[in-house]
Amino acid sequence: MREFRPGGFQILPLIIKNLVIINVLVFLIQKTVESSSNPTLMNDLFALHTWQSPLFKPWQFVTHLFMHGSFTHILSNMFALWMFGSVLENLWGPKKFLTFYIVCGLGAALLHMIVLYVETSSVVNDFNALKSNFTFGNFENFVAEHHVADAFRNNVVSSIINEWRNNTSDGSIAQNAYIIANSFVTARLNEPTLGASGAVFGCLAAFCYLFPNTYIYIYFFLPLKAKWFVIIYAGFELMMALQNSAGDNVAHFAHLGGAIFGLALVYFWNKTNRRTFY
Repeated sequence: MREFRPGGFQILPLIIKNLVIINVLVFLIQKTVESSSNPTLMNDLFALHTWQSPLFKPWQFVTHLFMHGSFTHILSNMFALWMFGSVLENLWGPKKFLTFYIVCGLGAALLHMIVLYVETSSVVNDFNALKSNFTFGNFENFVAEHHVADAFRNNVVSSIINEWRNNTSDGSIAQNAYIIANSFVTARLNEPTLGASGAVFGCLAAFCYLFPNTYIYIYFFLPLKAKWFVIIYAGFELMMALQNSAGDNVAHFAHLGGAIFGLALVYFWNKTNRRTFY
């Protein structure tokens, strides 16, 4: 197996270092704002929202790349960015790598937004149909089809359904049911997407294209060639994206979008130089 040993290798190259610093600073600001009187301010302004949401702003395509939801989220993304991105930056230089990173992040966001638009349109259209004929049966179907109960605690939805089933003429129960359905749709419209995962997946895809036979050590122990790692990982992401399980808040299509754009860009840049597979 050939090993990749670039000249002038930097463990923490310029763009990687600055991306990590910016992401950490933004994360600290997020946590500070979250403990204030307006905990959703950062997400409302800078996380990515679907086009149908009143919270959507064009700059969110970029700003969401520097935000993270938890310590584990930012730690895993920054470690993967350093692990794969540092090799790419050493190979390409800072300007080319930064271009690559931004393109992958925007590509991931674009695919995610298209999928999100389709999914959200289905919810909004069904809710509009429900409002025009708000009956117990239609409400129950809406709840089942869109997994509304998973968005509420303490079996609130189940209680409303049972009460309304036993007393279909009670207008107050119907009003409570409407509030639940409306709250669910509003939450779906305003659900934020944040994280550098799409851009990081682009780095992973590029690394695996350029160095397919380089070993990646899973959990620092199990060796696996990069080409098999990315195929297995991408297959898992596709399976999870198509499954679309209730309660799964991971943007799997964003991950796939970043990988697709990263693979396409590195193929275009490197299509005349494929003599060496590390």
